[in-house]
Amino acid sequence: MALPSKVYQVLVGVFAALGSFLYGYDLTIVAEVVASQSFNRKFNPSVDEIGLVASLLTAGAFVGAGLAATTSDFLGRRVTIGTGGLVFCLGGALQTGAENYSYVIGGRFISGCGVGILTMIIPLYQAELAHPDIRGLVTGLQQFMLGVGGVCGAWISYGTYVGFDDDRQWRIPFGLQIVPAALLAGLIVFFPESPRWLIKKGRTEDGLRTLARLHSGGNTEDAWVIAEHQQIQDSVAHESEVEAKSYTELFRDRANFRRVVIACAIQAATQMTGISAIQYYSVTIFAQVGITGEDTLRYQAINSVIGLISEVLIMLLVDKTGRRTIIIAGSLLMSLTYIISTVLMAMFPASAHSTGAHWGFIIMTWLFNFCFSSMGSLSWIIPAEMFDTQTRAKGVALATMTSFAFNTMIGQVTPLGMANVGWRFYILFVVTNITNALFFWSFLPETGKVPLEEMRRLFSESPLFIGSRDTSQYVNHDVSHLAHQLDEKHQATTVE
Repeated sequence: MALPSKVYQVLVGVFAALGSFLYGYDLTIVAEVVASQSFNRKFNPSVDEIGLVASLLTAGAFVGAGLAATTSDFLGRRVTIGTGGLVFCLGGALQTGAENYSYVIGGRFISGCGVGILTMIIPLYQAELAHPDIRGLVTGLQQFMLGVGGVCGAWISYGTYVGFDDDRQWRIPFGLQIVPAALLAGLIVFFPESPRWLIKKGRTEDGLRTLARLHSGGNTEDAWVIAEHQQIQDSVAHESEVEAKSYTELFRDRANFRRVVIACAIQAATQMTGISAIQYYSVTIFAQVGITGEDTLRYQAINSVIGLISEVLIMLLVDKTGRRTIIIAGSLLMSLTYIISTVLMAMFPASAHSTGAHWGFIIMTWLFNFCFSSMGSLSWIIPAEMFDTQTRAKGVALATMTSFAFNTMIGQVTPLGMANVGWRFYILFVVTNITNALFFWSFLPETGKVPLEEMRRLFSESPLFIGSRDTSQYVNHDVSHLAHQLDEKHQATTVE
């Protein structure tokens, strides 16, 4: 018996999101690895070398995301996912078996390339598989599984930190990440290829069967599937005439340029929330108010669970409330948590030994992470659904590369900022979260439940300044209309 189509789409999305699990896991274990006594005894890294452990992952991811655009267009979405998994396995093996520091930093860069490939292609793959009614839920699995990876990484690394005093403190966290990467690379061949990529490559019948498998339990006569299949074919035929043959051509078309700017802006804005600063340097930041390293790791492990709960809520709400509301409200709430945290750090430094301030700061960090899921989830959902089939890979690649570029920048400037200006560094994130809210209120049209093939009209005809305008008038929902007509025609034929 075939699974219900929505259940099948979600299960495929969960499996593909193992790639984002790897990213969340790898981000989280960094704080424990660089803080572990055995790691420092073995390699005795300098401050700059410790910084490389964090920054080389994101630098590699920048490269990987760029490579994935070409691979996914020529070889397909599944091959690209499998390649990313294999590259990550190689990097993980180098880190796990490292006997000198060059293996660690080399492995970090290679793992980063794998992360970049996977985080670029997975939301794109999910968006191209999902029905518009649940596309936010399915593509939201990217951030959800990133959160699951964070939870696993936080608790595993905390356990090895307090449970061992030899190389197992850091080799176990490094080694365990190879398992999901190997599963992803080995099993992706059993999952469907993107129907839009198949149709783009002229494999229209394969595309129809895949659409039916995803959206109608395998029924190729389903009215919605027939209408969707026809619209994708028409869209691909039209897009092939104006396809961006290079990245520069993305900036020559008004609709494409607008989408590239918003996609890159949302990824940059996500990093400017300050999430990477807290993930990478939680030990340093918490020390500003007198919280020690072991306690910090425990509080961060709890923090990861809180973030996961929030990500589940976002997945359940994003297709009901829309994208704009979640992003704007989340940004303003994050700014509020930073205001309170900044005041606490300024008024109660480590020398004050204030238990109340400690808990106030911890709670604000937890609330920030709860609110961050708004930007975290939408930063993957919106770029993946904005572009046409012909331009999606390049557009999403640019957005993902922007994410890792800003991630690397934040990773480099945070320790310098905290060392030189202390609590004042947090003021940066107070400001950026407010400007994030203003920017997306002004320029982001609502993309929720808009079929992928109708995004071009939305971004071509809707005004640049959105504000409080309703942009639904710029969406035709042609698939729904055609499906309704086909269904009426089928019913009339049946009656006759």
